Parts: sequence; structure tokens; C-alpha cells
Amino acid sequence: MRQTRTVHRRWLVAVGMVTVSAVALTGCAQSQRGDQGGGGKTGGTLNFGLEGQPKLFDPFYANEGATFTVTHQIFNNLVTFKPGTTELTGDLASSYETAADGLSYTFHLRAGVKFTDGTTFDADAVCKNFTRWYNQTGAGQSEAVSQYWVDNVGGFADGKDPSLYKGCQAKDTSTAVVSVTKTSSQFLDLLAEAPFAIQSPTAMDKGKANEVKQQGDSFTFPDYSNAPVGTGPFKLAKNDVANKTIELVRNEDYWGEKAKLDKIIFKVIGDETVRKQELQSGGIDGYNLPSPADWSALETAGYQVLKRPVFNVLYLGVGQKNNASLRDLKVRQALAYAINRDQLVKTQLPAGAKVATQFQPENVDGYAKDVQAYNYDLARAKQLLNEAGASKLSVNFYWPSEVTRPYMPNPQNIYTAIANDLKAAGITVNAITKPWNGGYLTDVDQGKADLFLLGWTGDIPAPANWTGTFFASTTNRFGIGNSPWGQQLVDSLKAADAEPDTAKRTADYQDINKKLMSDYLPGVPLSHSPPAIVFKKGITGFVPSPMTSSEESYASVSLG
Repeated sequence: MRQTRTVHRRWLVAVGMVTVSAVALTGCAQSQRGDQGGGGKTGGTLNFGLEGQPKLFDPFYANEGATFTVTHQIFNNLVTFKPGTTELTGDLASSYETAADGLSYTFHLRAGVKFTDGTTFDADAVCKNFTRWYNQTGAGQSEAVSQYWVDNVGGFADGKDPSLYKGCQAKDTSTAVVSVTKTSSQFLDLLAEAPFAIQSPTAMDKGKANEVKQQGDSFTFPDYSNAPVGTGPFKLAKNDVANKTIELVRNEDYWGEKAKLDKIIFKVIGDETVRKQELQSGGIDGYNLPSPADWSALETAGYQVLKRPVFNVLYLGVGQKNNASLRDLKVRQALAYAINRDQLVKTQLPAGAKVATQFQPENVDGYAKDVQAYNYDLARAKQLLNEAGASKLSVNFYWPSEVTRPYMPNPQNIYTAIANDLKAAGITVNAITKPWNGGYLTDVDQGKADLFLLGWTGDIPAPANWTGTFFASTTNRFGIGNSPWGQQLVDSLKAADAEPDTAKRTADYQDINKKLMSDYLPGVPLSHSPPAIVFKKGITGFVPSPMTSSEESYASVSLG
């Protein structure tokens, strides 16, 4: 998805990979990452197959999942998500509160925490991190470098572009107050994301962390980017690029429950089939995102395939730009009734997938339980087409090649199933396929498609990251500006995001979700699919996260 740059980020996290759903390995986790506890053997080395080579280990400049898998073990954030859930809780901040007007956040910090270079963690360290992020200059302001900041916070201290961030004040050593320029429903959740991990100000100053330089179409980063210093349960010991291994060792001075493992060795193995072979041969103990086609065989062979809680959506997008018939609500409703989504989920999607009733899963705030349903009803679909004078409807249906996604493991098969349903309703379907990065996304973003397959894996459980991303403007890929309600939808999403009262904001998003399914229907939500991670028998303590690898800790993992 790419109507905003935020969407583009989630393409980068999972390029060429397939994901699946979530339950924890044997073991338990408490509400804070630093206090996980649980039983299990202490000591030993976990060998884990990593899908790509991190280009650096400074999370602020990173934008892909392989890097975050590693950095999440090295750093902590002010806030985090309770293991296995989308519930926000304190991390380096033991508690926090939001001002009544939504324009400032007060963080009460843990005492006795030190970075692995010996620097004391305190309010001054927190503010130095915010100041560092906000004061990027030159190449550091590029979206390709500071992508999460640009996408979610906006501009920098030079004032060239508006910024959500306003300032940070160290009220005392244990209290930091962060101010914003406007109310945002997702700001706190954003601070739990990997790029906003708190780093040692001493190490950043010594390593000149902000000295990013552009060379042609690429960037060079300072030495610090490969020598990160955090407060997490592990620290980086070695990055052997030549041998494609990354070694982390336990932080013996960690402020919370010490990690059970002595070491983690991440082995970079780009091919999913080779990762599976390495697991089977004993070369690694686990890997992320096994193909859904392999789940059953892996489980039969005794491996633990852990399915994460669903946190994505697959939808049929409806473009209103070129095909006037698609601007008629009855026609879009006919499309929804014509698709046998129950059958689609059973035959084309991984075990644990479920039919989507709206454009977000249940674990995102604002989910509405009483939206209009579109159960499979071929007769109703034909009736609506007739009433709209569109009984001879013809559509250009785009589907992508050269890609798999957690929510779309086999695009061609999903396209075929949906196209056959539409044809049964009397709709003429013209298939158009292009490579994902070879014209498909470009054409969809330019509004050339009448119908298209796309989806989204969420960054955070804030609705602004879901409906607020899909329908943020009237010129999005759905072409909602061609309908009289388009601007109304955009305005209502902006108003909901800016609402400081939590209960009212939730109600506002629920109302939007209801209208999306009854009054607007800019597309047809199809399904939610779970992503998976696999470990050999005997590995315990791993808790899968809905947000996948960027929010999963190995501190509680044990070899048995």
C-alpha cells in the first residue's frame, strides 16, 4: 500500500516473505519486557535464521524487519506492548500520562537503569534522544534515512515542514515531558516502535551518530551505526558480514529479568527454502515466516510452528477514477455480495485466517462489532447490479505477480477465485497482471485499476495507522474524491485522530468503520491471515507478537 509513505514502509518489512498467526511457546511473560520471568534452562546459544543482512544497527535509521529483529534485543523504548498483545505498557518509563488537552506526555522513568557503556539513563538522556531525532540535517532528513520520523512525525527543527513533535523537557532526573503540536491518537504507540528506541547519548555523541552523508543514490553512515549502545537484555558482540552472522551476548547488567540465553547468533539466510533446510539439518534452531505450505509438514516432523495473532487485512480495492459505474454504492455492494469470502478463506489462505468484516482487525481500537455484513448472496448481487443499471458491468481487475505477502500468499489463486465469483454474477472481468515492483503498485497508485488486490500489515494498533492510512486523502488509490462523501470521510478521520478524549475517539472510529461498510464501501475487506515463526522442539519461552519480529523479545527464550 502506498497512499502514504507509511504504507510503503510495511512493504519493506516483508519483501518476498510469507507470514502466518500466534500462540506462545511454552513459558510466560509479564506485563513489562524487563520483567518477563518464567522457567526454563539458563545458558547456551540460540542459532536463528535471519531473512536479510541488516545494513546498520542504529534503529532510528532502519526500516526493515531483519534489523528490528536484532535491535529489539539491544534496546528498550519508553513504552512497549505487553508480550503477545497490542496493549501498551511502560518499558523504560514505569508509568506515563497524557495531558487533558492531548498536547503533552509525562513519562516517569525507571531508576537504576544504565546503558551498556555505563551511561546513566535519566530524563536528560530521553530528551537528548528526541533532540537527536528532531535535529536531523542534510541527508539525515531524507525519507530513505529517517523514514519512520518523516512518515509519522513529519518535519525537523529547521521548520521546512510541519512536525508533530514540539519539544522535550527534563522536569527532573526521573521525569521527562514531551510536547506535541497537535493531538494525535497514535503518538504514544509510535514511541513503542523500534526506530524510537532510547540510545546512549554518550555513545551517540562519541560516534557522531548523526553524520549521515549522501553519495549518489546511496548513503554512508557513521561508525556508531554498527556499534549501538542500548539498555536491553542483550548487546552486540560481533557483526561478521563476510560470514553472514550477527552475535549478541547477554547483558549481565540488565535492569530487568536477565536473559536466559548466553548468546544469540543470527545467521543471515536470504532464501526461505534454505532456511527450512538449515532448520531440518540442525544448522539453526528457528526462523521467521515459514511458508504456509510448509506448516503441516513442519509440525508433523516435530517442529513448533507458532502462529501470531492476526494483525493484517487483505482487501479488494475499488477504483472510482475511470469506471463511472463503480461510483454507485449499489454496484460496490454487489461486488461485496458476489464474493464468497468464507470459501476464499478456507481454500486460499493459511490456517487460522478469518473473514474480515472491516478494514482493521479486532485488536485495533475503534473496531465496530455491528457493521453491515455482506454474506455471500449471488442473487442479491445480481439484483443490485440490475437496480444500478449495471447488469453488463465490465471491470479491469489488477493482480500482482512476483510477490507474496502475509495477507496474500498466492495472488494469482486469490485473483482467480474472486474473478470466478464476479463472473458468476454476470460481471465481465478483464485480467491485468504486472510485477509488484514492475508496474503494479504504480498503476494502482495512479488510479488505473478498477479492482485491485492489496493489503496492509499494521505498524501499531492505532486506527490512524489503518483506516487513517488507507483513506487519508481524496486522491488515494480508491479515487474517493469522485464520490460526494470522499472529503467527509477524510475530514472525519482527521477529526478522530485529533480527538483527545479516548472514549470519544474510540466511538468516532467505530462510527467511521460503520459508515465505511454501509454508506461508503470504497473496497471490500476480504480476510485477516496470521503470520508464523518456527522453532525446533525444546525451545521455550518465546512469545509471538501481533506486530511480529519488531516487537518480539528473546530475553525469555530458553533452550529447554
